[in-house]
Amino acid sequence: MEAPEAGWAVWSAAFWRRLSGPAEERALRGLSVGLGCCMAAAALAGRSVRVPYGRYSGALLLGGRVPARPAWVLQEAPSFLLPLLLALRSDGAQLHRWPNRLLLGLFLAHYAYRSFIFPFLIRGGKPTPIITCVLAFAFCSCNGYLQGRSLSNYAEYPSGWLTDPRFILGVAGWVSGLLINICSDHILINLRKPGETGYKIPRGGLFEYVSGANFFGEIVEWSGFALACCTVESAVFALSSFLILSTRAQHHHQWYHEKFENYPQSRKILIPFVY
Repeated sequence: MEAPEAGWAVWSAAFWRRLSGPAEERALRGLSVGLGCCMAAAALAGRSVRVPYGRYSGALLLGGRVPARPAWVLQEAPSFLLPLLLALRSDGAQLHRWPNRLLLGLFLAHYAYRSFIFPFLIRGGKPTPIITCVLAFAFCSCNGYLQGRSLSNYAEYPSGWLTDPRFILGVAGWVSGLLINICSDHILINLRKPGETGYKIPRGGLFEYVSGANFFGEIVEWSGFALACCTVESAVFALSSFLILSTRAQHHHQWYHEKFENYPQSRKILIPFVY
C-alpha cells in the first residue's frame, strides 16, 4: 500500500505539471499588469490621502488594529513563504539554472530579513490598522506568487547571463539598495532608546540628504533586481515599489516639516540632490 506522503508527493507533482504551461505564463503577465495598475491607482490616491499606518495610523481606524510586530510578520511573510513553497513543490523547470537560483535567492533574502528579523528590531511601533495589514498581505501574496513562479518555471536566461552587464549591474544595485535600506532602518530604530516613545529627526547616512532614505534604498534594490531579472514580473514590482514608496516619502517629508521647526531645509524628499 502506498504511503500517504508518497501519494501526496505524486499528486502535488502532477498538479504543478498540469498548472504549468503557456496559459499560466499568460496569466502571470496579465496578473502583473493588473497589479501594476492597482499600485498606480493606489499611489495616485495616496497623494491626497495618507495610508493609515505607523505615524498616520491614529488618523483613521478601520476594523481594529494589529500589534506592530505581528502585523509586519503577517503582511510580509507571504513574499518569503510563497516563492519558497513554489520552488519546493513545483517541477521547478528553470531552477536547475544558476541565474534563476541566484535571483530567487536575492528575493528570498530580502523578505527573510523584512519578515523575520526587522519586526523584532523595531522599538515601540504603533499598531497597524487591520485594513492596512490585509492590503499589504494581499500585495505580498500576489507579488510572491508572481516572482516565485516566474523565476521557478518561466524565466529563461542565456548561458552567459551571469557575466552579462545587466546581471552584474542589477545585482550590484540590489546589494547597494539592501545595504542602504538596512543602514537606514538601523538609524530609525536607534532614534529611540529602550522605553522611549515619540519621534525625532533622523540623522546620519542618506538621511542627511533625503527624508526617505530607507525608501530610496528599497527602490534602488528592486530596480537592480528588475535589471538582473529582465522579466515583466520584476519590472512591474520595481515600478510598483517606486510609485508606493515615493508617495510615502513625500508624506514623511511633509510630516517632518510640519512636526519640527528645525527640520533641515536642504533635505530632498527621496533622491539625493534631485527630488
